[in-house]
Amino acid sequence: MANLQKSVCVYCGSRDGVRPAYAWAAADTGEMLARRGWRLVYGAGDVGLMGRVASAAQKAGGKTFGVIPVHLLEMEVGKRDLDTFIITETMHERKKVMIMNADAVVMLPGGAGSLDELFEALTWRQLGLHEKPIFILNTEGFWDPLLALIEHFIKEGFASSSLRDFVQAVPDITTLEEALAAALS
Repeated sequence: MANLQKSVCVYCGSRDGVRPAYAWAAADTGEMLARRGWRLVYGAGDVGLMGRVASAAQKAGGKTFGVIPVHLLEMEVGKRDLDTFIITETMHERKKVMIMNADAVVMLPGGAGSLDELFEALTWRQLGLHEKPIFILNTEGFWDPLLALIEHFIKEGFASSSLRDFVQAVPDITTLEEALAAALS
């Protein structure tokens, strides 16, 4: 029988950031995914928000699927106690394996790497390469500048208004859980 478990790809920082709310949101996300029976798909790191999401999911009994490129095994401290632990040759391969093994995407606070992952998923969605929902957990307004930038792309004619339909910003874990439940049903 085929595995019917839904999987959620989480993009987030390999650092904790300066606000405690970011770490709490990461832990709450991991716990929520496990409680709902959704498998975590993420970058397989054991540092920063990545490590917090995975550890919380594991502690709550959730399934985990991590993908890490060989050159980041040491820097991101590859978390080898995951249910599935995949080592890729390149970053591009990592991103492809992550999104292809997920039913939805969630973006937590992070830096340039997280933006790279999000924009690749968003671009692929825009090009019709997938139809997976993309959610941005906007913890304490962290992603307000990004959301404004997306509006700027549209206003200045570099994207159609449909771009805003491909990403949904949510303010908290409760709203994220409700939105994921609706999208994955």
